[in-house]
Amino acid sequence: MKLSTQHLLGIKDLTKEDISLFLDTATQFKEVLQRPVKKVPSLRDVTIVNLFYENSTRTRISFELAEKRLSADTINFTASGSSVSKGETLLDTVNNILSMKVDMVVMRHSASGAPHFLSQHIPAAIVNAGDGVNEHPTQGLLDAFSIREKVGKLAGTKVAIIGDITHSRVAMSNMYLLKKMGAEVTLCGPPTLIPKYAREAFGVNVSYNLEETLNWCDVANVLRIQLERQNQVLFSSLREYNLSYGISRRLLEGLKKDVVIMHPGPINRGVELDSDVADSGQSIILQQVENGVAVRMAVLYLLSNKNN
Repeated sequence: MKLSTQHLLGIKDLTKEDISLFLDTATQFKEVLQRPVKKVPSLRDVTIVNLFYENSTRTRISFELAEKRLSADTINFTASGSSVSKGETLLDTVNNILSMKVDMVVMRHSASGAPHFLSQHIPAAIVNAGDGVNEHPTQGLLDAFSIREKVGKLAGTKVAIIGDITHSRVAMSNMYLLKKMGAEVTLCGPPTLIPKYAREAFGVNVSYNLEETLNWCDVANVLRIQLERQNQVLFSSLREYNLSYGISRRLLEGLKKDVVIMHPGPINRGVELDSDVADSGQSIILQQVENGVAVRMAVLYLLSNKNN
């Protein structure tokens, strides 16, 4: 089976078959990562540049580790230490890198659509590692992989996405993917942090009541409050947010069932999640991080066309 696309620009562009292929391939690579020798020669002689114009910890390390596990040659680029600070354009930067015979570009950028722009101008395969408030497709894939691993399926699973929906590229990728794979989705948070068009545009439910949402869902994917992307005051204080939408141990103990807790990170402890929830047995946050390597190995392998 082959992907319908040359790039991974967003979940919106993928077919249901593409998503299944990514997830099934990630399952195989996770088995590889359990072995004493975790390295495979699948991408030997493939050169990948990690082009990060935004700060990143988990995503960048996860991609770098995935590339090393696949035996790829990697180049790490940060905008702050490059000619970008001297005024060099994105296209000039990438063309200079490509002249060094690079096969794939993993890109994170603050501008929505930057990877799409790049894919129209260069021959290398592009992997979107997060673009503005648009999408974060590999996070969407690893979240889906983690849900399927924990719950056993995606179709019919009730998933709540809780928090700052408006400014979250993770929420966008999750909504696209979960709906395509037959899951039920509810967005929950303050009215100021959920787009007014969400119900109609994405076919999801919207709730402003956290306790009702948690009693409904099987999985709660809790998002960080992205103060750096907010250009106006959308709630009075972080304490007020925590009181209304923060998930505490006491709140979970009052529910009628156990709910799986997820978070893409970084966690604002004491805001969206209390520490005793983030570190509890209901949390699969560290499993998400572990699964991220296997999922990104699958993405890089399938886009390299080495499986043909």
